[in-house]
Amino acid sequence: MPRGRKSKLRAREKRRQARSETQQAQEGESPTCSSLSGDVAASTSATALPPESQETPPIPPPAGAPSQKRSGKGAKGRRPERATSSEATLSPANIEKNLIMQKAGLLIHYLLCKYKLKQPMRKGEMLTIIHKRFRRQFPDILKMAADRIDLLFGLKLKEIKPGSGSYTLNSTVDDPNSGSSEGGLDFPANGLLMPLLALIFLHGNCASEEHIWEFLSVLEIYDGEEHIIFGEPRKLITQNLVKLEYLVYRQVPYSDPPCFEFLWGPRAYVETSKMKVLEFLAKINETIPSAFPFHYAEALREQEERAQAP
Repeated sequence: MPRGRKSKLRAREKRRQARSETQQAQEGESPTCSSLSGDVAASTSATALPPESQETPPIPPPAGAPSQKRSGKGAKGRRPERATSSEATLSPANIEKNLIMQKAGLLIHYLLCKYKLKQPMRKGEMLTIIHKRFRRQFPDILKMAADRIDLLFGLKLKEIKPGSGSYTLNSTVDDPNSGSSEGGLDFPANGLLMPLLALIFLHGNCASEEHIWEFLSVLEIYDGEEHIIFGEPRKLITQNLVKLEYLVYRQVPYSDPPCFEFLWGPRAYVETSKMKVLEFLAKINETIPSAFPFHYAEALREQEERAQAP
């Protein structure tokens, strides 16, 4: 092998080893949330379920989600590459909006990480994360992040003292998924439940396991990989949420090799409804429930049936 080629390979191996050692050192220390990248922001940032979805909707990446380069281990944990050609057609206003949504995604991750670790949330660290050129837009970015956290997790962001630049997240008392009731959902599981119920509903009230993992991979949640916010995802969706009767996880009859699917569990039907799920989707997509006409009609039928039930 030519000497130049060997030198390049040695240099590449040294960089890989250095990165590995740095990562191991960081894992051995107390985790911090202030040095973030876009790779982890997508998990809580946004619009993974589009209003134009009908029978079996495609699931595009959430606004601000990073492009994927890494290949995975098959369908369940696959990290797909995402096309970016559509970015060329965006207007300057849409590009700016996407940037703000991306920055909000970073703040969402920062705030949830701080909440989970019970660490203080500081404006100075948030400004560092979003970059100083977005200082003027900081109030709007913070509000967007706070609204998403409230919607997904039932946590309200409050400034400890006006002008202090220090914030706290408090559980919403009257949120049915806040975990306040015995046996209910606690953070962070409550943040995945409504999106999963929505996905199942949009797929005809029954979503294949492959579709579930495809959706979760868009949110940077992969089978077999510990997530910094949600922990071990397979245990969460196939055991925890099933045991609490929010989801049903079952084998597809006569499937060979065995395939599995997800449905709403009995507790989901009691605590929420198809209309509430559509309202959730509408809020996330900044639209109205009737933007999903096929599913809106189905939700109306369910409302009528519940009203007529004894």
